[in-house]
Amino acid sequence: MRRTANVPARINIIGEHTDRFGGMALSFPSQHRLVLSASRSRSGAIGDPVVVRLWESAGGWDAELKVQSEIPIGAGMSSSAALCVAVAMCSGNFDGEMDVSLEAQRIEHEVLDSDCGLLDQIAITHSTKGYATLIDFDRMSVSDFRVPSDWLFKLVDTGIRRNLRETDYNSSEVCKETRVMHTLLESERVREALHCDVNRLGKLLNQSHASIRDNIRASTPAIDSLVKEVQETPGVLGARLMGGGYGGMILALIEKEDALPGELLLPSASAFIEEAP
Repeated sequence: MRRTANVPARINIIGEHTDRFGGMALSFPSQHRLVLSASRSRSGAIGDPVVVRLWESAGGWDAELKVQSEIPIGAGMSSSAALCVAVAMCSGNFDGEMDVSLEAQRIEHEVLDSDCGLLDQIAITHSTKGYATLIDFDRMSVSDFRVPSDWLFKLVDTGIRRNLRETDYNSSEVCKETRVMHTLLESERVREALHCDVNRLGKLLNQSHASIRDNIRASTPAIDSLVKEVQETPGVLGARLMGGGYGGMILALIEKEDALPGELLLPSASAFIEEAP
């Protein structure tokens, strides 16, 4: 028997750092994929030690585990969540996408020691091609949002990689009041994004980065300088640091495809699984 999970990276348009405080987010799965294959083994779980630990935490069967990934690690594109979703999908039978998301979060907490929320997992498992996922973490509701044709996004790599366990991401030094304030304001930006034009969306992205910098304190002077440089590039409507922070990718909203080098981000298919005898 072989199970293969095909899992996308997560692109968060707006609504960063809101999942643990009942806020809102608007995300979509990108064309960057991770593929985990689990083939029946007679020698227990075999593969990369971290993948094996995740697999055993999820109660996986004896399997040879192989991972191929286009998702850069530590770049704010949910590489760890993608891996955990793939493990959850291959290892067991779950009643729906939310169960997969919750199991992926659980094993990430247990094995990777990451105090993550549910944004990444839900964005990876729930969306459909051509759509973004609007997530309300207060109601734990999910709905589709058709991405307008003039919303063109590219990523700019800061070149900085981080491990959130080695940062202040979960630190009590970041005041709960400022996190809550950020969540309230960021959630309002999400609501406005659903009805605004592309120029206003660019301003919302800039505001989002300012709040990540000042309220979440998940940026650095070097990253802020890079974000400002992208924001001031001709043809860029707005930009912000994406993901947990302290490094990784800058998400840029652009007027035309040639405004920045790199490939356009496309709302891709959500995670899916294939089985073979």
